[in-house]
Amino acid sequence: MAGRVCPVWIGYLMLNPLRKLMENPERIFGPYIREGGWILEPGCGTGYFTLPLARMAGPEGRVIAVDLQDKMLDVVRRRAVKAGLSERIDLRRAEAAGMGVDDLAGRIDLAVAMHMVHEVPDKAAFFRDTHAALKPGGRLLMVEPRGHTSREDFETLVGLAVKTGLQSESASVNRFSRRAVFVKT
Repeated sequence: MAGRVCPVWIGYLMLNPLRKLMENPERIFGPYIREGGWILEPGCGTGYFTLPLARMAGPEGRVIAVDLQDKMLDVVRRRAVKAGLSERIDLRRAEAAGMGVDDLAGRIDLAVAMHMVHEVPDKAAFFRDTHAALKPGGRLLMVEPRGHTSREDFETLVGLAVKTGLQSESASVNRFSRRAVFVKT
């Protein structure tokens, strides 16, 4: 479960429209998003989830999309402008030591960690930053690919999240991924 970073070229592959058949953003996030909500998306990559999240959050909502790689953020920026969603998306470059979201303490309704926690160098710091950013009642949806994250590694991630004060709300496994939902109490 060592930290590694998804190459930009794979980020482009992940924008394939057929992906929606297996990972439909509206179906995944719909139960958790309300119009006007603030959403934190660490590890946004090329923005496969970012743009649908911004649409779902509506004109008063905000998506704070964070990534370690400037090239990934550049792709999201171009896509957001083309889609007319740039006003709803705040792009931030993370550092290995943290996401740089201290100014969001207690403001986030939903954090979505999609296929990325296994890449984070300091996972405990990631969960601390996420916990701090969530408002009371805010949720973290963590999804990890089974091919990169074993059951034991996923259980370790769940334990780290709980250790920061997040309460485990649900967990599930499907053919491709492991998923957990946490709530800040």
